[in-house]
Amino acid sequence: MAPDAPTIDEFRRRAADFISEAKTDGIACRAFGAIMPPAMYDEAKAWQQHMFASGFAGVSWPKEYGGQGYGPEFRLVWSEECARAEISPYMNFQGFVLAGGAILKYGTEEQKQKYLRATLAAEILWCQLFSEPGSGSDLVSLSTRAEDHGDEWQVSGQKVWSSTAQLADHGILLARTNPEEPGHSGISFFLFDMHGPGIDVRPLKQMTGDHEFCEVFLDDAPVAKADLLGPLHGGWGVATSVLGDERAEVGAAGIGLERATQRLIDTIDDSTDPVHRDRIMRTRVKAGALRQLLDRSEGDPKLGPLVKLGNTEFSTERTRARLDGMGPAATVLADEQVAEDFLYAPGMRVAGGTSEIQRNLIGERLLGLPREPKAG
Repeated sequence: MAPDAPTIDEFRRRAADFISEAKTDGIACRAFGAIMPPAMYDEAKAWQQHMFASGFAGVSWPKEYGGQGYGPEFRLVWSEECARAEISPYMNFQGFVLAGGAILKYGTEEQKQKYLRATLAAEILWCQLFSEPGSGSDLVSLSTRAEDHGDEWQVSGQKVWSSTAQLADHGILLARTNPEEPGHSGISFFLFDMHGPGIDVRPLKQMTGDHEFCEVFLDDAPVAKADLLGPLHGGWGVATSVLGDERAEVGAAGIGLERATQRLIDTIDDSTDPVHRDRIMRTRVKAGALRQLLDRSEGDPKLGPLVKLGNTEFSTERTRARLDGMGPAATVLADEQVAEDFLYAPGMRVAGGTSEIQRNLIGERLLGLPREPKAG
């Protein structure tokens, strides 16, 4: 940790004051979760640039790459204060947590110098190129291939559910570099230039009307040899390490959970139907249990499936209860945040690993049940 680092309490006060001033000045970007809505691109970019200029971007990243060099506990404080103020702690999760985390852990010095400061300064927006139409939650079966052409790799295949890929400058890409090895050891991790040739990005319209996700078609798209991250054929270890490193997001997720639950409770008044009142309070109890799970997990990847499943199912139940409580008025709220939240929530049963996959992982890894039989 940097020798000139403030105390935790002092940093928390600084962060809270900075956030409060930014909200007053209209600079702060409201919280949007892990996926940046494309319509908020300009707002989120301006906010990221302001955070970087003010020293609040990448507080736990080394100074030589644009950060402040503070310990990971400072990142936790920053995330918590942003959650309390309901603003975004960074421009996009894929860049700051996934791409940035991977480069910090596995990058060469050249890669760190090239990508990290530019990411913090909002000069690079990242997307994630992992999932495929035939291998969503089962990433080991991915078929996108990267072929060695001497001075570069050439990538061919299809990716899907790539958040904000239509806006991204770079992506973190998993591709098979050893076609003779169908398992984990045949996959490599690349830092992929989204502006090169052989790339076709097609936004997918959601039932909310947004286009947050895309499918990406790759046809001999080039990747520089210098943009292989980590060992050749060792990309699976890079990916799983970074995906499990979300410890600093747990505290902020708990605060966000409490805020959302309180908004639901605040809808209760003297006219609330007793049955609906009971439903809301049951939801409140589930929220309390989920918060205890979040606090207990502390980012532990073994408990990740429980946290993911709990968050997904709770969000669906909470948004449904909020909409049902509005009665007939809900039918004319197509443009309201309540209706948008309700339409958005079911998609999280698919994003980041389906609920069915999470239940399998819970059964197999936590409860020790027999593995699910695979066809063939």
